[in-house]
Amino acid sequence: MATDKPSVVIFGGLNTCSRALAALLVPLEGERLVSHLRIVDKFSVHPPTTYLGAEFPNILQQPDVEYRQVNLTVPTAVSSAFDPPAGKTPYSYVFDLTGEINHDRGEGIAIQMTFLVAKIIAHEAARRKVKAYVRLQQPIYESPEKGSHDEKEDVKPVRPLDAWWHETSRMLASIQDLNLVIVRIGFVYGPYVDFGLFAVVTTVASVYGYMKKPMKTLWGPGKDRIDTVHVDDVAGGMWACAEWIAPLGRNEADVIAGEKIPFHNEKSKVAEVEGTCPPTSQPIAPIFNLVDDSETTLVKGGSMITELFGTTFEFYDFITNTVAKFKLDDVVEEINEHHVGTWTQMLQTSNPPITHTPLNAYMDKYALSRHRLAYSNGKIKNVVGYKLRQPNFGHETLTEVVEKWKAEGSWPIL
Repeated sequence: MATDKPSVVIFGGLNTCSRALAALLVPLEGERLVSHLRIVDKFSVHPPTTYLGAEFPNILQQPDVEYRQVNLTVPTAVSSAFDPPAGKTPYSYVFDLTGEINHDRGEGIAIQMTFLVAKIIAHEAARRKVKAYVRLQQPIYESPEKGSHDEKEDVKPVRPLDAWWHETSRMLASIQDLNLVIVRIGFVYGPYVDFGLFAVVTTVASVYGYMKKPMKTLWGPGKDRIDTVHVDDVAGGMWACAEWIAPLGRNEADVIAGEKIPFHNEKSKVAEVEGTCPPTSQPIAPIFNLVDDSETTLVKGGSMITELFGTTFEFYDFITNTVAKFKLDDVVEEINEHHVGTWTQMLQTSNPPITHTPLNAYMDKYALSRHRLAYSNGKIKNVVGYKLRQPNFGHETLTEVVEKWKAEGSWPIL
């Protein structure tokens, strides 16, 4: 029987948000949004070589759902991933969740695994004339302290890895035949989200609650915005953007929601990488910010999480803060000495003991750095018509995160 539901392929993101997107598209209960779903990434799922969470393996067991382990740096392998199974319609929606997220990786890795991979997938998608190509942009920017915080605001990438995420957006925007939407998200949290800032902060907060000590951090008084977004809204927002652009096409979408993407890199580095935009170019693409309504700050978010574990959120003294501004490396190990060993103890004394968990309490230089990310979410609400599923960052949603980790045996029961 014919169906008008799109056939969808997700590239990358198995270690970030594609599992949540798959759960939205082909839920275990309720109506499916797609006729066929293929997920393509570098990881193995049998046996798993990355954390999958308790629910995702059940998603993969459903009919018309397929997982392919593919080296995404190989153009022929990517091209074959676009070929639908026999009897299935060609893929009309592509979700690109690729990109290196480990901030300790070198610039060469960022170029290969973020820029090159996206370039290969996008050019193939343009050649296949897909109706929607939705690119997920991780929170790699620093917002100005004051400003509009909308999509026209000139946010700047922070680290070399971030600069290549930004350069990838410029490259994608320059592909004229690509029905592209870029979704720029805040700091993600939610069930089975084990990467990023909030997973480690939640883990460390539980340690200080266990020790009955306040959790201390840098950058007081903590008024900087670090906007949050629930993983269910990352999935929902990406789907809404695909549904929005599919009937419009790129030209009309650019008129309605197009934004200029300025150059923020080193000219000499960009000149050495094939496929980059000229530094003088400002390509245009539809861009939408996707964050919740909480306007989370460091102190607000930290206090919310520590309250969950019966402790408080405080800041280090002026001297430690001053040292961190100039020599953050010097304070990283000192801060971690206070809690890493206790997390191991919590895992060992759990009932039952936990021998393997995707979570760790080590706060690296990225986690301890100062973050400023303030986004307005008005555009995706008004233009796309997206309604947030989880508009507030609060105890209820955080409790669900911890309880699901407990249920699968990743979080200590004490």
